[in-house]
Amino acid sequence: MAALLLSLSACGGEGGRAADSRALELRGEYLSMDGCTAVLTVTADYGERVYAYEMELAWQREGETVLTLTAPEEVAGLTARLSSDGSVLEYDGIAVETGPLNEGGLSPLLAGPALLEALREGYLACVGTETLAEEEVLHLVIREPEAQPGEGTETELWCGWESGALLRGEIAQDGRVVLTCEVADFRAWNDAEEEK
Repeated sequence: MAALLLSLSACGGEGGRAADSRALELRGEYLSMDGCTAVLTVTADYGERVYAYEMELAWQREGETVLTLTAPEEVAGLTARLSSDGSVLEYDGIAVETGPLNEGGLSPLLAGPALLEALREGYLACVGTETLAEEEVLHLVIREPEAQPGEGTETELWCGWESGALLRGEIAQDGRVVLTCEVADFRAWNDAEEEK
């Protein structure tokens, strides 16, 4: 963990050591959480076409992740269940496929789980603080350790400084933002804390 702390650098915002320290604390909080729920507004940019979705996320570290589309109206109610055994799409025989956004198979439906995975396990390339909607937030940039800015897949996350709640995420492929996600009503839980 000390090596990770030394490798963090500022993202052009402010924060310095306090931001580095908070980023490592936050990673620990996300690694120890047993689950979370949130409402996601996702925009997927394929270049020539752009799709917008709203969905409810129910993520569990042990168990399945459930994603339920709430907008657009034509696909509201479509539910994806993701687990280590595979994934299932459910809804009166309707399927929604817009295609992958990058070589790794990222799709709009997988936005929430991809952002959580990046926050929990990705390489923290730089950390800083910013003001977002009049709130001090922690800004994290995650990419492959050897990659330069704008190379490969790069994830940017904004989390509440005090609350730690995921507020926003962007995933870029080779410098072009392909997925934007606004997060509302983020709630995390830890089973051990709930038992007290």
